Amino acid sequence: MVLIRSLPIYLTLLLLEYALLVRSVYSSNAFSRVVQHTHQIAARHTRNIARDLRLAFGAVLVSDPSQQPLDDGRAVYCKSSAAAGNGGQGNNSSSPTGTNSQGTGTSTNSAAVGSPTTSAVSTPWKLIEAHNGSDFFQGWSFFTGSDPTHGVVDYLDINDATSAGLAYVNSAGNAVMSVDTTNNLTSNRKSVRITTSSQYDQGIWILDALHMPTGCGTWPAFWTNGPNWPAGGEIDIVEGVNTYTNNQATIHTNPGCTISSSNSTVLGITGTIVGGTNCAAAETNNQGCGVRSSSDVSFGAAFNKNGGGVYASKLDDTGVSIHFWPAGQVPSDVLAGTPNPSLATWGTPFAQWSSSGCNPNTFFHDHSAIFDTTFCGDWAGSVWTDSGIPGQEQSCAQSTGYPTCEAFVMAEGSAFTEAYWEVKSVKIYQYQS
Repeated sequence: MVLIRSLPIYLTLLLLEYALLVRSVYSSNAFSRVVQHTHQIAARHTRNIARDLRLAFGAVLVSDPSQQPLDDGRAVYCKSSAAAGNGGQGNNSSSPTGTNSQGTGTSTNSAAVGSPTTSAVSTPWKLIEAHNGSDFFQGWSFFTGSDPTHGVVDYLDINDATSAGLAYVNSAGNAVMSVDTTNNLTSNRKSVRITTSSQYDQGIWILDALHMPTGCGTWPAFWTNGPNWPAGGEIDIVEGVNTYTNNQATIHTNPGCTISSSNSTVLGITGTIVGGTNCAAAETNNQGCGVRSSSDVSFGAAFNKNGGGVYASKLDDTGVSIHFWPAGQVPSDVLAGTPNPSLATWGTPFAQWSSSGCNPNTFFHDHSAIFDTTFCGDWAGSVWTDSGIPGQEQSCAQSTGYPTCEAFVMAEGSAFTEAYWEVKSVKIYQYQS
């Protein structure tokens, strides 16, 4: 336009006339193709700009300085032989150390156990953190300290764990955490323990898993934990040892937290109390308040054979409650990523600790989620010669021919091909009225 304005008037008229003539030569379709091509180029540049912005802002979010590992130095305990005899549960408390992969995962819903046909429902519980798919390990730190429960295990950092093939996302998009299967070891067996970098005072933690570690000598767990154990509290969501088939959930707290009865009906749960009604670690030789699930497909080989399942642990002003749904029985709201515990479809929790005897605002705070697999130690090792627990009708000493858990674990690495987690997702929700 600058050029045209600078030309003499007669030349300007000639040029305009020539342009109109050229325009008439070409069909309207040809002109439309030019316009369309120009639009495509613009759209492609727009998408590239949007992608670059997402990447730039994504990097900022992943490096969020508020997502920091917990402080170290939590107390640990030795499991009492009395607790071992009745199948009591040990403690996995410790803070994450070692290599830290910062971030909060993604909010993309993973494929959940059960029917793929789901519909969203109204719920005040909103997704704030999700770990699934190729980004599953973002936002977890890999613990590399000595095992607080005295197992014959060495936990690897993220680099060594991935190099050894003990931590990865498989072709199905599920996170796998396994153990070394070398026979005749002269040092501890290698494994993985990870902790979320985030901490929450309240929330719902939902685990969707296909497979968990199983077999004599193993002690897997998924739980949430606060700082300065047991001051911040511990909620064991999934835990058991050896060949157990029924999961045990337990809480460990400072003195003052109790449950009102050992009667399941009175407590409004489907599980069975094990260990007593005093949840204080210091006053129960660290045993806490345990509840064994009535479901014989809630743990170990039975859980795996049944296709896995979903666990939901809710911590709010009403207390602590834990639900378990086997594969194919998961409520539609959970599958849809809109969990609503007030719905009848959730059913009765198998474990519950009411705020009337254990104020959650006093005994639980700053909880992170933790996965691990250890061997022997304070629980699995102490019940090696025991029998009569669901799934361990015959003792591991009898079934393996080894007099001690440690001897078996060090020698028989090939026995631990089933000692792995395969996890679809871990999602964390918070109440937002």
